[in-house]
Amino acid sequence: MPAILVIGSSNTDMVIKTRKIPEPGETILGGTFLMNPGGKGANQAVAAARLGCSVTFIGKRGNDLFGNQTIGLLMREGIDTGYMVKDPVLPSGVALITVDAEGENCIVVAPGANGSLMPDDLPENLFESGKFAILLLQLEIPHETVEYCARVASRNGIKVILNPAPARSLSEDLLRNIWLITPNEIEAEALTGISINDVDEADLAASKLAEMGVPNVIITLGEQGAYLKSGRFTGLIPAEKVTAVDTTAAGDVFNGAVAVAVAMGKDIREAVALANKAAAISVTRMGAQSSAPYKHEVL
Repeated sequence: MPAILVIGSSNTDMVIKTRKIPEPGETILGGTFLMNPGGKGANQAVAAARLGCSVTFIGKRGNDLFGNQTIGLLMREGIDTGYMVKDPVLPSGVALITVDAEGENCIVVAPGANGSLMPDDLPENLFESGKFAILLLQLEIPHETVEYCARVASRNGIKVILNPAPARSLSEDLLRNIWLITPNEIEAEALTGISINDVDEADLAASKLAEMGVPNVIITLGEQGAYLKSGRFTGLIPAEKVTAVDTTAAGDVFNGAVAVAVAMGKDIREAVALANKAAAISVTRMGAQSSAPYKHEVL
């Protein structure tokens, strides 16, 4: 199977379950505390690996306990971490996550070493090896690095998938080198200026992203499913119906699954359907990487 390269962030997630997410200035008593591996890049790498793909992950971590744990856990998932970079000064990234009784979450990230992953940290011939079919990117590392990776990978015939999270505006140069973009409603609004409250507005936003030069657009719509706009299909692909326990990393599982399906040569509509199933399983479990399903569960 063609390999997937994921370049992005790795964090340690510190999660507190609570009845509700506190208001500004409010102190509340929470319930269960969990400490889990996370970070959008690492989450997506684990999701792809558990679905049976060969995955290489590149990120930057601190010279600390959290960074050492990250490497060990990724290797345990069968992920190639040989290109990981160690920052001698900055700490590894951490995320503080509050999850309410309905499974909704609120997240604050301290990026640490993730914020110093630069193009110079990457091997010179990384994208020229012919090893990778897919490059999966997010926005928890410097924008300069994301742009560089997308440009060089695209030039070498690698399909670039961008999960534009956290939400921010993107340059024309970056968008020109993206094969597939996968924003949620908030991220799509940040990119297009179109507020998404229904499927018609999702279509408007997807059309605008297509006009910006991205040939394939998926806007994830939570429990509704995902809106796909591509050359072969445009429309809503409904989500699986489940009772959510924790929505943390559902988007990351979705993106990892899409990347695997595309690498396997599946039609993009089939890829979204498979990713909807994987994400649905993940929200029935606590945690980020720990919630990612295995291939046999999705199938």
